[in-house]
Amino acid sequence: MNDLHATRLNFLAGGTDACTEMERAIGIAQSPACSHAFTRTLFDEARRQVAGSAPQSRLAGLAFTAKDLFDIQGQPTPAGSVVLSHAPAAKADAVAVARLRAAGGVLTGRTNMTEFAFSGVGINPHHGTPANAGDAATPRIPGGSSSGAAVSVATGAAFIGLGSDTGGSIRIPAALNGIVGFKSTARLVPTEGALPLSTTLDTVCAMTRSVRDAITAHEILAARRVTAGTASLGAYRLAVVRNVFFDGIEPAVARAFENALQTLRDAGARIEEIELPELAELQAINATGGFSAAESYAWHRLLLERSGAGYDPRVAQRILRGAAMKAHEYIDLVHARHGWISRVETALSLFDAVLSPTVPITAPAIASVAPGAERDDEFFRINALLLRNPSIINMLDGCAISLPCHAAGELPVGLMLWHAALHDDAVLAVALQAEKALKKQ
Repeated sequence: MNDLHATRLNFLAGGTDACTEMERAIGIAQSPACSHAFTRTLFDEARRQVAGSAPQSRLAGLAFTAKDLFDIQGQPTPAGSVVLSHAPAAKADAVAVARLRAAGGVLTGRTNMTEFAFSGVGINPHHGTPANAGDAATPRIPGGSSSGAAVSVATGAAFIGLGSDTGGSIRIPAALNGIVGFKSTARLVPTEGALPLSTTLDTVCAMTRSVRDAITAHEILAARRVTAGTASLGAYRLAVVRNVFFDGIEPAVARAFENALQTLRDAGARIEEIELPELAELQAINATGGFSAAESYAWHRLLLERSGAGYDPRVAQRILRGAAMKAHEYIDLVHARHGWISRVETALSLFDAVLSPTVPITAPAIASVAPGAERDDEFFRINALLLRNPSIINMLDGCAISLPCHAAGELPVGLMLWHAALHDDAVLAVALQAEKALKKQ
């Protein structure tokens, strides 16, 4: 499956055009592979727009999708819920949507998501759950909360899946579907027009089919240029953190990760294994509920009073935890995070990027965590495992990218490259070289 860059080169060679690619994308979006991936489609509008698109623009009339929490002018913004399905229509596009359109992208629809973005699993009891693109035989979870965005990219229905990442909501579904997900430093991309989960942790970002497409998407969303360079892997000093990230890891994930490390070493990478004892502090720092619970409750409290029965019970349970946090506990949390970030940045200062499994498990069957109180324990166990690794980088205010690192025919596994805030260009530079090496294995 071609990425955005290869498709644009094919335009120049006369092998295809924007209208042909749009019809291909719409055909896939309407196929069983994308069942439940969209909450609202815009196919007729997309056809009209692509006919007048500028082939010289950066996105050249190619399809992108937007997670259901982004404002689209003239439409309500339900964020995967039913309680906001009849909310007032947005008066303008979210900044991220507007920037992708201005770059020549054509929006084909709103994508399904975990209700209000509060889970890494991707289950939605209102709109159904899109099946993971990595296994045609068994319906598996797509990962969340940007579930439909990931499926749209992994199946070929879109070149860019616009989403958000508060604790891994881009990288988790990217890893489980075998695509690329880049979470930039949060402050680099405006969040205006995106319904919030945590104003402290939310990041607007995207999933793509390659690292070079991830760079293009980030440059558009952040209105900045990435300086990735062309240095070989051997020019970078890389670390592997062995504590916490590997707890509870499945053998298939461990095998894929270790094979990826060996492939990178064979390509010249200098990789040092380290411990990061600061990770042990996170449980105590977040003991009162963390930012997402408190900040989501502040946003949802009145809506819960009016329409709480219409919420996904699992989501409501997590939001309501924020009601118990006291003001001094929130302030303590803010201060504790700042101190923790400083200590971790110091510990990683000698490295260009850190390598970890994106998540420690492969995608379980949807049936094992489907809506139902009898499956709640398993749902919350899987959710905690999926969120654990990527949420560390959100707490760090850092940047991270997930790359597929599994062998052909195996369930998708993600390799996460990450660092602290504003190391985006270095992480992307390493990812370009890592992707090149992994594709040769």
